[in-house]
Amino acid sequence: MEFVVADVPDKERFEARDAEGALAGVLTYQVTGPIMACTHTRVEPAFEDTGVADALARAALEDARAKNRTVVPICPVLSGWLDQHREYDKLVARSTRRVK
Repeated sequence: MEFVVADVPDKERFEARDAEGALAGVLTYQVTGPIMACTHTRVEPAFEDTGVADALARAALEDARAKNRTVVPICPVLSGWLDQHREYDKLVARSTRRVK
């Protein structure tokens, strides 16, 4: 399934929508200077297991890369996704302690 992901800065979130425009999920964030803290990922129940979280995470990280931001993955969904996508390591601020 394909999704269109767009940054909605006035709501501090990325939104994923399906071909009909239905909201499939969101990834919320807060930006302070060059830091983007990703705080929560929510996938609507009708879109679970369709790749929405992957599309949101990829869009957020590519946006951070384009804007030279450092990402702080507070959201456990994003943190887990980043464990599987090491190509974004240079963008991510990690500590030795993981939030569960």
